Order: sequence, then structure tokens, then C-alpha cells
Amino acid sequence: MSKKIRLGILGGGGDSLIGVLHRVASQINDNYEIVGAVFNPDFEANVAFAKEIDVPTNRIYKDFDTLVEEELKLPESERIQVCSVLTPNFLHFPMAKKLLENGFHVICEKPMTTTYEEAKILQATLEKAKTVFAVTHTYTGYPMVRQMREMIKAGAIGKIHKVDAAYYQGWINSIIHDKAKRSTVWRLDPKKAGISSCMGDIGVHAFNMIEYTTGLTIKSILADFNYLYEDNQMDVDGEENGLSIAIYGEKGGLRWEQENPNYLYVLSDDKPLQVYKPGHAYNSKLSLNGTKLPPGHPEGIFDSMANIYLGVARAIRGEKYNDGEFPTMMDGVRGLDFIESTVESNKKGNVWINLK
Repeated sequence: MSKKIRLGILGGGGDSLIGVLHRVASQINDNYEIVGAVFNPDFEANVAFAKEIDVPTNRIYKDFDTLVEEELKLPESERIQVCSVLTPNFLHFPMAKKLLENGFHVICEKPMTTTYEEAKILQATLEKAKTVFAVTHTYTGYPMVRQMREMIKAGAIGKIHKVDAAYYQGWINSIIHDKAKRSTVWRLDPKKAGISSCMGDIGVHAFNMIEYTTGLTIKSILADFNYLYEDNQMDVDGEENGLSIAIYGEKGGLRWEQENPNYLYVLSDDKPLQVYKPGHAYNSKLSLNGTKLPPGHPEGIFDSMANIYLGVARAIRGEKYNDGEFPTMMDGVRGLDFIESTVESNKKGNVWINLK
């Protein structure tokens, strides 16, 4: 009998970036097997895509409700154990809630829901379900991000004085200036994306990165958004995928950039600049646990997501794992609090808003 965890996929069909990222990541450490899915709301396209990626079609369902209903009819030893929710944001909450209520583990794309209220309901649902719930803040899976976290925890830079995090991303620039195009993109539709585009899509990553690496809790937020068009009150920015974080303390500093993820820069007042790289014995156990290749062999975004899936696999199997191996429900709740607080701050004239 297969020892692999039986994985279901919701969304992510066709040319979806998130879809291929999750599917590849789930396979990297040989822990999962995709056994059922609803890749697309159109059933014919759903089945065609399953055939294209060589997933058996006998458990490709016409919709989400059918997937849950039919899977529950199967013996526990055969049914889906964990579902990855890769749909547009507005479907995260109802899908994740029903999955938890029916005993499934959940791997959910961020933002976890579209409102803080939904996030709190989901949190209460998980407390009753007692299953595993992960939110895929992908960048926490990078070995050098994990090294940064462990060095700070060990006191390598002393008391933190300043944190500088930024995330600029510009894929939407060619769309936002075309009125016809921007009306067709779900990330610019608040009914599907939630009340913020930029904060919900990438700002929440920077927020999570700060709390993940420093171990600190952000208490208040001041935000100033840039809206370009009256018919689209959704915040935007531009770049390729420019997530970066620099953390400065009384004994030194650490700097990391997503577009060069295999380098962690270590700054000190009395030593030359040092550059840490993955795979070396000087790295922490958490960092090395997320490294699959010898030093000098670059690893990237697929490997980062794969490390999150690896941590979830350990949790599902009841194995011991580091609490830095995957973001949890609490990270999802904190993320929605952050998103709503930034919007409130901007609407009230760029004032400080306390997080709950």
C-alpha cells in the first residue's frame, strides 16, 4: 500500500502559475500523490486538464461539493487526506471551512480568506476539527530565510532596532491601464479578491516575512495607497518580483532578496560582509532541512514551496517538526487583520491603526 499522502487539488488548472507551483512542489520530496481534483469549474476542461498532466480521471469531480460528497463515501484508507485550495480568494473560506468540518487537512493559498471575520470563523472551525491547516506563504520555505530566522532567534544580531521589508511586483502594469482588461481580472475585483489587491496579494507576504523572521508581533499599521483610476479602487505597484527584507540589530544586520534567494548577507560593525549560502554545515538545522542539493547548486521557488509541503506531511503523519516549517492558521488570521487594517488606515487619512 502506498505510503504517500493522498492529495486533492481545488483550482490551479490550465496555465495557472499557482497550480503548477503547488503540483510540482508536492512531488519534490515524494510525500504526496494527487488522487482527486476539481481543477476547473468547466467539467470538460477539468477532465481534459487531468488527462494532460496524467492524473486519473475517475476522481475528477464536476464541482467542489461533489468532491467532498463522493470522497466521504470512500473508505478512510482511500479517500483524500489533504486538499490544496488554489482558487481565487473569495472561494478560500467556504471551501476550507467545509473541508475542515468533514475532517480533511487543508493547504490554503493566501490570503486565507477575504475578511478578518471569516478568518476568525475558520480558526474556530479548525479548533473543533483538530486537523492540520497550512497557509502557503511560499517564501518562508527558502533555506536562507529560515537561516535568518534561526540566527535572529539565537541572538546573532542582538536586540532588533529596525526592519525594512519591501515587495514590489509589476505583472499587472500592462493590464491596469486598459479599462477593458482591468475589468476582467479577478485580482482587481473586490468581490473576488477582497478589499485590497496589492496588500492581499503581496503586501501580506512582506507582513508575514517580518513576523516570521524576527519573531516579533506587529502592533500597529499606517498605510498610504496609490489608486490610479476612479473605476478601480484597488491598490497597485510595479517591479518583477522584488520581495526583500533587511533586519538591523545592536550587533549587526541581515539582508535577503527573493530574486537572489540563495544569498543571505550578514553585516557586522567589526567584520567584513559575509555571505551565507544554502547547504553548508554552518547553517541551522531548519535551513539544512530545507536544502536538497549540495552547496553551489541553486534552489528556487519550487523548492521553497516543497519545503512547506514537507512540513505539512510531517504534521499529518504525526511526526516531530519545527514550528518554522510551515505557516499556520494563526498566520492566516494575522494576515487578514493586516490587510483590513491597511485599508482602514488609508481610508481614514493615513492614520495609525492597532492590529487586533
